Amino acid sequence: MGLYERYLAFRIRRHDGDPPDHVALVITERDLLERGAYETLTDFFEWATEYASQITVYVSVLDEAAVPALQRELETIDAPRPVAVRGPGDQARADAPIRIGIGLGGKHEFTSAVRTLAERVDAGELAPDEIDDDRVEDHLVFPSEPDLVIKTGAERLSDFMIWQSVYSELYFTDVNWRDFRKRDFLRAVREYCNRSRRFGR
Repeated sequence: MGLYERYLAFRIRRHDGDPPDHVALVITERDLLERGAYETLTDFFEWATEYASQITVYVSVLDEAAVPALQRELETIDAPRPVAVRGPGDQARADAPIRIGIGLGGKHEFTSAVRTLAERVDAGELAPDEIDDDRVEDHLVFPSEPDLVIKTGAERLSDFMIWQSVYSELYFTDVNWRDFRKRDFLRAVREYCNRSRRFGR
């Protein structure tokens, strides 16, 4: 670790605020076509696990035909903790410490959860007035809320985790994924520590 990275890590350790326990990253399929992209992702997992117990990565996809190849590659990625990969057609919860979504938009995820709840009501398994936030979250593929969402390359988010990230701290960096380094991650964590979270209040 370079001198500047050590300085940033020191500032985070000395900060009164806690670092994020759940970090989410938003990248694109084009980012993963860049040379060294998977190595950077592996490094990101290592950096994030120094602070967070949960890591979520969303890969936004324009061409769904690319999903199977991306999923195969990401299911075999070298990571310090177990990984769960989910694509557009998956409904099973991603409960691993590292979770990766490929082209699984938040609108689709939320709609699927509502449809499942409606089916349970129709089958008499659930009363309408029993449906609350917790019930909805129980039926999401990515159930937990990230503390920090990092978006590389531009100030624009996809519709990933639209339910879960409503109170998340968002961090945008102009650095493209191919150039993303540990110092960029540490800057995001330091910025998170400097913010006063309001949780919608």
